[in-house]
Amino acid sequence: MTTPRALVLRAAGTNCEAETARALRLGGAEVEVLHHNRLVAEPQRLDELEIVVFAGGFSYGDDVGAGRVWGLDLRHRLAAALRAYVDRGGLALGVCNGFQVLVDSGLFGSVDAQGRRDIALTNNASNHYECRWVELEAQPCACPWIVAGERMPVPVAHAEGRFVVKDAATLARLKANGQIALVYVDPAGGEPAYPADPNGSVAHIAGLCDPTGRVLGLMPHPERNLDPWNHPRWTRLGARTEGEGLAFYRRMVATAAGSLVP
Repeated sequence: MTTPRALVLRAAGTNCEAETARALRLGGAEVEVLHHNRLVAEPQRLDELEIVVFAGGFSYGDDVGAGRVWGLDLRHRLAAALRAYVDRGGLALGVCNGFQVLVDSGLFGSVDAQGRRDIALTNNASNHYECRWVELEAQPCACPWIVAGERMPVPVAHAEGRFVVKDAATLARLKANGQIALVYVDPAGGEPAYPADPNGSVAHIAGLCDPTGRVLGLMPHPERNLDPWNHPRWTRLGARTEGEGLAFYRRMVATAAGSLVP
């Protein structure tokens, strides 16, 4: 089996590139961490890759909105190359700030001819920064490394993570296309009210993929749950040899290894 090659992108203010690179290495990939500007200067590097990840953090200080500066830069200087990369079979992942960047980029297929988006990530309904553990449930979706019905405890750390849509038709299209990948759930059962849904997202959406399933974004951080002791209640969870987030990255790497396009 060919070892997939992964690139973890960072920009000014990102702070999760080390954890993300470790997750991919533990998952079986060969990993390089690179500044976004280096890839802009050498977009041909994408031809050598199977996985590209936009790391979490606070790119450019979130000064004009979370992920907006990086997303604008991506849209104008790298979107065409990244689109071609995805079209030939490459996988792209954005976590937290990286998800915000991907939403701005238009890679989820939600941008019209005038560049207007019908999806967005905006201020949490609580109107403050949320840093807590939540539980996700994977949905039947186009993303090949998402296992429907699987539950995953994972931390969130964001102030602008509430997923919103333009209208009911947009939400219906996302459902019909199999783009809703992960949702917040209440471990105790029932509708996930705050804080089980930490930001008030429409339909409790925590993660979204594009119609091909090769682009995935999510607000929570699986790379922060790689070891058993990462969970704050790990001594009460029974025997565990690894954090649940590692399986997420391992399956992504396995998908890349099994679907390489010559």
